[in-house]
Amino acid sequence: MAAVSSAPRSTEQQRNFSLLFYRAVRDLKPVWMLEDMRTMETFYQEDGARQRTYTPSEALLYAIVHDHQAYAQYLLSHYTDEALAKPGERFCCCPSSAPHLAMAVRYDRRYILGLILQEAHRIPGTPSYTNRGGCFHMEDGKTPLHLACELLCPEAVIMLLGSGASPLAEDHNGSTPLDVLLEKLRECKGVKGGEKRQCLDNLLMFMPKVRFRLKGALGGEPERWTSVLGEETLKYLLGKKPAPLLLCAMQTIVKQLSPATFPDSLHELPIPPSLKPPGLPSSQRPGKGTPSPVS
Repeated sequence: MAAVSSAPRSTEQQRNFSLLFYRAVRDLKPVWMLEDMRTMETFYQEDGARQRTYTPSEALLYAIVHDHQAYAQYLLSHYTDEALAKPGERFCCCPSSAPHLAMAVRYDRRYILGLILQEAHRIPGTPSYTNRGGCFHMEDGKTPLHLACELLCPEAVIMLLGSGASPLAEDHNGSTPLDVLLEKLRECKGVKGGEKRQCLDNLLMFMPKVRFRLKGALGGEPERWTSVLGEETLKYLLGKKPAPLLLCAMQTIVKQLSPATFPDSLHELPIPPSLKPPGLPSSQRPGKGTPSPVS
């Protein structure tokens, strides 16, 4: 009888311990404590699994959700490949997704997003990583850039573009990030100022060649889209007018910036601050204001 009753108790213990780890990350406990908990076999609740510890990839998802910057930095610096690898199936079942980038965008974790992008450049094939579609169950297969445009997050838009994300990437519907943004702007009925305008400006800054699926729709309803975008922007998107001089200048400048050092390379440009996109995180190089990885 004792052997029969021990199994339910063991399962319940595993669930309780798993919840404790989640809460410890949520409560921003010290990194050393979280790593002790993560690597204890009893902290993995999935029955019948060979692996009974949380992987760095799974722990990083928790760190993103709860904005535990020190823990995210530790995981990315000590287990770069493992932290950015596909998490277990209980977290994401899509084989080629980039859930960490998508999660950082969705929760607006700009600092951790910058850390992920910075570390991703040390892995071969970074552009393909930043352009991977998200989980079909959570993000409907959108790339992180598509998601940033949908959520109207101008800071995430420029961080992803500056780190090598393609503004011409298509989702499973054939829509580019600009298509997603235009649909969102149509719902919001305009881009007058604020984050909406900044999202569009940031995207166009990295798009010297404008290509998108909704071009025909814009041309078919010029009055409607003029009220949404403004006459000058609409004519530029339709190819009826060249890009404004300032936009041309910024497109030329950003071509010279290395994705591996973005956004530091943008911060260091000798141009007026008013020309630089607002909201970018401060430098994330070691020793420049980064949180202690063992705090």
